[in-house]
Amino acid sequence: MEKEIREKIKPGAKIRVYDESGRFEGIILSVKHGDEAGASFTIRGNVADVGVEKVFPFNSPAIKKIEIMSSPEKVKRSKIYYIRDLSKKKTRRKIGVSL
Repeated sequence: MEKEIREKIKPGAKIRVYDESGRFEGIILSVKHGDEAGASFTIRGNVADVGVEKVFPFNSPAIKKIEIMSSPEKVKRSKIYYIRDLSKKKTRRKIGVSL
């Protein structure tokens, strides 16, 4: 994965990931293990009005493309798991990303 895209992947950013199984779109909840070989990021999205989370390793050969749709200026935490319990409207207010 390119270094410039990897630097833009941060909690609160809205991204679209294309992999072998298709396309998955959502908000990044966490980025784990920095620049290590086992580094990964967690995305939360809605599929058929049900919240779904997926964990993608940075070094996965299955990832074909990553599009960064929007990114917040500042998020107060590095792991934003608290948005699991918030509505879309409250999430927009908290992190400032349009869903």
